[in-house]
Amino acid sequence: MLLDPRGPRFSAAVTALVLIVVLVTGSGWLALAQAVVFALSAFRPALSPYGLVYRVLLAPRLGRPAELEPAAPVRFAQLVGFGFAAVAAVGYLAGAPVVGAVAAGFALAAAFLNSVFGLCLGCEAFLLYRRARHRPVQSRVPNPAA
Repeated sequence: MLLDPRGPRFSAAVTALVLIVVLVTGSGWLALAQAVVFALSAFRPALSPYGLVYRVLLAPRLGRPAELEPAAPVRFAQLVGFGFAAVAAVGYLAGAPVVGAVAAGFALAAAFLNSVFGLCLGCEAFLLYRRARHRPVQSRVPNPAA
């Protein structure tokens, strides 16, 4: 399956905003909500709230992307994000705000890099793992419909 790379970048921007609010407020419940969003994005991408907003509201107004990217690295990155958001939620809700803040900070850094620079750390980790196992994945594919 191939994705429009602008969708994950949009999701990363929304995620970054949510994580900033988590860090400012120390809300474990908001961190838990973000963890649920990551889980949906990783395991049921069609149900991803941010992806749905992108597909329904933004994608129809944009032209076709010049290239597409495979879904597997993005799904892996969402799974990594889930781990950080879950740790943040548990940290805040269990009364360990430093643990929550550190985990949310790492997730924020990754979301920021993806949204602003298009650098998906989880995707890169996935591709490195595949190369190490001698099963490389092409990271970008020209869009034949563009």
